[in-house]
Amino acid sequence: MSFLRRRSATPAGPDFDVLAMDPGDWPGNLGAGLLPAPDGSCQGVFLRYDLFGGRGPAMIIGNLPDGSPAREVPEGEIPFEVAQLLLALENDEEITVVGTEDVPVMQGDNLLVVRRLKLSEGRISCVQFDRSDGVLVTIAAWDRPITDDLYALLKPLPAELFQQG
Repeated sequence: MSFLRRRSATPAGPDFDVLAMDPGDWPGNLGAGLLPAPDGSCQGVFLRYDLFGGRGPAMIIGNLPDGSPAREVPEGEIPFEVAQLLLALENDEEITVVGTEDVPVMQGDNLLVVRRLKLSEGRISCVQFDRSDGVLVTIAAWDRPITDDLYALLKPLPAELFQQG
C-alpha cells in the first residue's frame, strides 16, 4: 500500500492519540502510515490491518486531526481511507458515497454518533466519528460489515508505536 510518508528519515510521530485496535489483538499483518504536513507535523495516521496474506487489507483505520487536508473531501466523494483501501486492493472502479446515516453507538461509557457511509460498492463498509479532541476516525473494511463490537476494541495506541529509530 502506498501510504504517504514524511520526508525526514525520523518521523516525530503524531501529536495526538491514535485510536485503533491493538496490534496484539489482531491475528494478521499490521502496517501504519503517517500523513505529513510541509512543516513536518503529523496530519494523520492510517493503520492497515491485513488478514488476507498480503493480498490486500481487511480494514483501514484513519485518525485525522482538525486541519488535516485529507479531511477535505467534496460531497459525494469517498474518504481518504476508502481510497487507500481501493488502492491496496488494486481496485480502480469509480466509487461514490450514495448516502449517510447517523447511528448512536456506545464505546465503554461514551456515546458516539457514528456516521455510516453507504457506498456505490456494496463490499466496502465505512463509518466515521468525531472524537472529543477533534480527531476524525474513519474505518473502512473490505467484504466484512463493521459491527458495534468493533468499537469496544478501539483504544489509544502508545506513541512509541509510531516512532522510528
